[in-house]
Amino acid sequence: MKDISFRVYIDESGDEGFMFNSDGSGSSRWLVLSAIVVRKKNDLSLVRTLESVRDLLGKPPKKELHFRDLKHEQRVPYVKQIAAAPIKAVSVLVHKPSIRDPEKFQSEKFLLYRYASRFLLERVSWLCRDKHNTDGGSGKADVVFSNRSIMSYEDLTGYLQTLRTKSDPLDVRIDWNVIDPESVSAVDHSKRAGLQIADAVASSFFYAVNVNRYGEIEDKYSRLLLHTCYRHKGSVLGYGLKFWPEDFQKLKSANPHIAMFADEVKG
Repeated sequence: MKDISFRVYIDESGDEGFMFNSDGSGSSRWLVLSAIVVRKKNDLSLVRTLESVRDLLGKPPKKELHFRDLKHEQRVPYVKQIAAAPIKAVSVLVHKPSIRDPEKFQSEKFLLYRYASRFLLERVSWLCRDKHNTDGGSGKADVVFSNRSIMSYEDLTGYLQTLRTKSDPLDVRIDWNVIDPESVSAVDHSKRAGLQIADAVASSFFYAVNVNRYGEIEDKYSRLLLHTCYRHKGSVLGYGLKFWPEDFQKLKSANPHIAMFADEVKG
């Protein structure tokens, strides 16, 4: 699409399971979907960002980066490089134990992922609408998901087409002038620098909210990235950071460790 203004790269961290063991093992308590949004003209700068990171970490040229495979001392400089890149980030943070009807999301594969994708694309579309300059293309976004080999992206495209058809009764707030379901694709993680950066962003916020089996979290990465989060009229809540199914204050009561966001998330 020659007239697009933005490229959007999406990846996730965590899983969609609901098997929560008392010792902290089993399914992750959180599922995080993150998007990074870059102007089309700046897309190649993400390639240079990854080249710089590989050089810094002593990785071979074009080496595929997976945030989970890196050590803490490697993740920190990686995230600092991302924080300096010309991007904005949007994350949907799903606390699965707070979902009141988990059976709904267990009855159909990938339903939770699609549901979170809807919230994510709503906010991505608002961001692109807010930041569009008339001299920078049509305002439309090219959306690229990291390919999950077990999931059909034709189903995801069909889901988005259904949302577009039934936007009013379903209270869907995606700006369809920005997001065209036909422009949504899935590409292997290794093929796009933007997807590897989206992986790092999603993992960074996942580590900040998901308590591991030893009762620990790691929030340094997310703190470094907070300034990249989309804000509307100064507010990040509901925009660059969308907590679900409860609002932030309710989730904070049950998950006091996420109070680290309190200075950034008002309300």
